[in-house]
Amino acid sequence: MTATVVPARFLDATTPPHVATLVALSSIAALAMNVFLPSLPAMTAYFGTDYAVMQLSVSLYLAVNAVLQLFVGAISDRYGRRPVMLGALVVFILATIGTLLATSAAVFLVFRMLQASVVAGIVLARASIRDVMGEAEAASRIGYVTMGMALVPMIAPAIGGLLDEIFGWRGAFGLMLLAGIGVFALAWRDMGETKHNRGGSIRAVFAEVPELMRARRFWGYCITAMLASGAFFAYLGGAPFVGSQVLGLSPATLGLYFGAPALGYAAGNFLAGRYSARMGINRMILIGCLIGFGGMALLLALSLSIGLTPLIFFGCFVFTGLGNGMLLPSATSGMMSVRPHLAGTASGIGGAILIGGGAALSALAGALLTPDSGGMPLIWLLFTTTGLSLLPLFYVVRRERQLFA
Repeated sequence: MTATVVPARFLDATTPPHVATLVALSSIAALAMNVFLPSLPAMTAYFGTDYAVMQLSVSLYLAVNAVLQLFVGAISDRYGRRPVMLGALVVFILATIGTLLATSAAVFLVFRMLQASVVAGIVLARASIRDVMGEAEAASRIGYVTMGMALVPMIAPAIGGLLDEIFGWRGAFGLMLLAGIGVFALAWRDMGETKHNRGGSIRAVFAEVPELMRARRFWGYCITAMLASGAFFAYLGGAPFVGSQVLGLSPATLGLYFGAPALGYAAGNFLAGRYSARMGINRMILIGCLIGFGGMALLLALSLSIGLTPLIFFGCFVFTGLGNGMLLPSATSGMMSVRPHLAGTASGIGGAILIGGGAALSALAGALLTPDSGGMPLIWLLFTTTGLSLLPLFYVVRRERQLFA
């Protein structure tokens, strides 16, 4: 049951977090994901290693994200959203200092994996929303929050590219450190607790997980989101290589192009925020999946007929961003609404499945791409995953008809 809460008041930790704080918590996770990507070639040279090794800073980060989400949501169901969020931000700040001081690729990758603690910002922001809102209203609010968050991946790679040219690769991680400190201060002042009916032990919370895992609709929403958003994660793993090695772009230029999908993502989030409550979450997910698949089909067709150019490659990802922006808020709300009393757990496990699949696709993209392969292996991978995303959704719709007919 949705708790009765007082309206959010900004910088008042006795009320639910303000929407600006929810945006900030989600945004710092997005910042940590991609602000440094234009620096990957420079980091490869600095640490004297191969690109595939430095690309692990993406895939390992995503893998640890996935593992942490298995626990963050459930732990916050027991101990509350606020203390878990503040603790995660402290770990992120310390880990970022470690990346700045690293002198070898191995040490850097260890601290980079610890930075993944910041994923709590995404998990707990959406769980806090679901604590105080119903299914359709939560999808709408999540859409608006992620629309604000989408500004970060839109501009972060461009900023990261400029920081790389001015300060070297450490510039992007210095920005992460300042952002981490600022968001911690904001969360301390504003993030009021929304999980009031905790009770029981952490063992009791985890004992309820099988109930969630037996829910077929939960799996349908998770796998649809994983396959649809997998195109974006494969893009994170492969686009820096395609941009720098295949298309010959400089770090600053690559950073400008790299934010193209976020334009579509912000537009998709706006549409989700405006229309999810009216259209219903399943219809919104379907439209998003079709748009994402259409974008990758267009990219494949243009690459085979005209050839790969920066405008074609990055431009088609605007459609992928648009589709993801429309479907992910509704898919996330769907995951959490199958068993509302386990919203935090569902948010964490669903996010783990999404990010885990993304980590695998990111690593696969890095492994498939070589100087001789060009960008086609990545394009075929994206075309396939976005097409497959429609199948689990069709199962969800069929299952709902069986349950609620």
